[in-house]
Amino acid sequence: MVNPLNALLGVFSRDIGIDLGTATTLVCVNGQGIIVNEPSVVAIDKRSKRALAIGAEAKEMVGRTPGNIVAIRPLRDGVISDFDITEKMLHYFIHKVHERKRLLGASPRVVVGIPSGVTEVEKRAVHDAALSAGAREAYLIDEPMAAAIGAGLPVSESVGSMIIDIGGGTTEVAVISLGGIVVSRSIRVAGDEMDEEIVQYARQKYNLLIGERMAERTKVAIGSAYPLPEEQTITIRGRNLITGLPEAVEVSSVEIREALSGPVDTIVEAVKSTLDETPPELVADLMEQGIALAGGSSQLQGLPERLSEETRMRVYRAEDPVTCVVRGAGTVVADLDRYHKVLASTQRGSLPPRR
Repeated sequence: MVNPLNALLGVFSRDIGIDLGTATTLVCVNGQGIIVNEPSVVAIDKRSKRALAIGAEAKEMVGRTPGNIVAIRPLRDGVISDFDITEKMLHYFIHKVHERKRLLGASPRVVVGIPSGVTEVEKRAVHDAALSAGAREAYLIDEPMAAAIGAGLPVSESVGSMIIDIGGGTTEVAVISLGGIVVSRSIRVAGDEMDEEIVQYARQKYNLLIGERMAERTKVAIGSAYPLPEEQTITIRGRNLITGLPEAVEVSSVEIREALSGPVDTIVEAVKSTLDETPPELVADLMEQGIALAGGSSQLQGLPERLSEETRMRVYRAEDPVTCVVRGAGTVVADLDRYHKVLASTQRGSLPPRR
């Protein structure tokens, strides 16, 4: 039954879907689409604990700040590691997109995507942070479910669908049917781990110390999970650990593929183990439907080909994989009555009452 007051408030507020990612936060506003796509970074004055910059402006400060300023990411492996800073970040994004219509004091309802493997305490932290940041009501949805909805998979039907959501901090693998997650895996290996492996490779092979941003640029430019039709090269720049002087080294896509082999193998094993636990009727559906890839790190070159070879199924990237989770969250917040079952099943029961 639709609550008439909530329906009326919905007219005056701009309900929001949020993909609160380890690397990037995206915000979708009901009726307007995605209007925030910024790094999950906050620059803090260490003395006053005041937030000096949030999002894209703060990321520009990473590795370049004076001693009294630190640029930090308040989420680690998809979960909140610093509640107060996450609350400030959420408050900034919610107020950035929400037109403050004071009639009836309307504040937005918010649906936030969270990794499927988080604890009840971690769920409560996200829920409370959203309410403290100004939400009228806050709901949580498992990221793979949100990604599947955003990718247009038939999650409510009696047919099996499989989604692999590879973000910055976590990889979520889930088989979905009849509005619920049948089998899932959540591993804390994703884009950040890939960047770290490139940093370690450059250090071990070339005695070259490079930063996270250089590693990320290298991954995006020539990183791959499968041999490329034409191998590529890129110049990486950093500090030579022996001489202490700046140095530039040309590396090939073959080398970077070797560096990324560890995280990629771990993701492949997570997919295989999920399939191993999937009921045979749903496996038959997946053989017909294929497996969808979502998330920013799913854009790694050759990943669909590698997974297809390993699983012997068709693997494809969803349309605009980066925004699947936030589009799914936006779809849910726009029709909470229809998707209530999805929220209830992914929250594994209702949250305890707030004191």
